[in-house]
Amino acid sequence: LTDAAFWGMSQEQTIGWLRQSEIKHSRVAMAAFVGYCVQSNFVFPWAISLDGSPHPSTDLSPPEQWDAIPFGSKLQIIGFVGFLEFYSELTPAGGSTSSLPHYVNGGVPGKFPDFNDVPHPVPFNLFDPFGFSKNKSAEAKAKGLKAEINNGRLAMLGIFGFLSEQTIPGSVPGLTGVVKPYLGEVMAPFSANF
Repeated sequence: LTDAAFWGMSQEQTIGWLRQSEIKHSRVAMAAFVGYCVQSNFVFPWAISLDGSPHPSTDLSPPEQWDAIPFGSKLQIIGFVGFLEFYSELTPAGGSTSSLPHYVNGGVPGKFPDFNDVPHPVPFNLFDPFGFSKNKSAEAKAKGLKAEINNGRLAMLGIFGFLSEQTIPGSVPGLTGVVKPYLGEVMAPFSANF
């Protein structure tokens, strides 16, 4: 793949795109894995909607919980993730305080643009919200990125292991009896609404 030139981009731009893609998918997989583990054992005690409906019970598996939430809630989640995706692809205008070149044009793959240019105050940035890595050396940052990518790869295997065992019981021997079977369609997240 590193010798390819996708969509008329140069080889360097393609490598930047591939790096960004792996980091982004790693982060999504880590969030999915942690979310799966948490929502298998805990739900928020407050209502999920204004009509007072509670969150789906932990008696349901995480995919069954997704099927059980209202369609509007699903749209809010997808819309928020879509906004983050849109915002991460923006190239800041001239005079921007958060001026980052795009990752295919020499920018840092995986670095999410900060919210300094948003017209209203935002308390935290997504990339290093508490400023922990601001003063780290380049070597420490590179080591952290490598660990993040490796953890993300492991999380991809983990979340797909959970989903495989749920849809095909016995397919992942270590998870047999640990995760609840799921009779829905994991690749059709809105099938319960139609």
